[in-house]
Amino acid sequence: MLCSDGTNKLSFGGSIKDGDLVIVYEKRDVMKAVKVSETSVLQNRFGVFKHSDWIGKPFGSKVLSNKGGFVYLLAPTPELWTLVLSHRTQILYIADISFLITYLEIVPGSLVLESGTGSGSLTTSLARAVAPTGHVYTFDFHQQRAASAREDFQRTGVDSLVTVGVRDIQGEGFPDEYSGLADSVFLDLPQPWLAIPSAGKMLKQDGTLCSFSPCIEQVQRTCEALKSNFRDIRTFEVLLRTFDVHEGEIDSCQGEEALCRTARVLLQ
Repeated sequence: MLCSDGTNKLSFGGSIKDGDLVIVYEKRDVMKAVKVSETSVLQNRFGVFKHSDWIGKPFGSKVLSNKGGFVYLLAPTPELWTLVLSHRTQILYIADISFLITYLEIVPGSLVLESGTGSGSLTTSLARAVAPTGHVYTFDFHQQRAASAREDFQRTGVDSLVTVGVRDIQGEGFPDEYSGLADSVFLDLPQPWLAIPSAGKMLKQDGTLCSFSPCIEQVQRTCEALKSNFRDIRTFEVLLRTFDVHEGEIDSCQGEEALCRTARVLLQ
């Protein structure tokens, strides 16, 4: 679970416990979320893995099956949760999430309003960003989708940092109780321009708003609506390019483009 204590501090305990949520890593594109239960087993192509063998091991451990196969047990970070969650809607991925958290200037203690919740991919990362003293109020018009999101936030341990509401933000706007209190507002709606007036009322004087849209026509209408009460209006397209590394020879390095590499430490 993300919350390991009662202070809303997001962290992972030193070892895996019965009832914890872990990400079982087979390979880069094969992962799944599993709740640890001492009496349960996991079966896959590598064999049978007893959950009881996982308890007490640190996150990142390599564990063996009855056939000698292995998997890694990873902590359910927001980045990994985004890759394994159930898709009730289209979701935002790491590139968009990291970009908008930076531009929305979300920091610990921030109060954030979000609509719509969808599958909760972004919401989980927002919760980590505002912890331990901030809060995310997220809304979805679909009651069942909101209920499923609540269950997921409980599974990942961020439910103390997130409040899920059922509300048609396009038609009703955000609740008046948040007027003038929000540091940031995020909109992922079919017609976000309808929610712009309400979002403006929710924000503090120097608050920021981000609207995510897949179609340029949506972007155009939203920008027109923003002109009435917002300044410094900008539109971005975020693209992520990955590289597979292979040995080879090149004559020389061309250009001055910097490439960022990441890796994860795993325990043998």
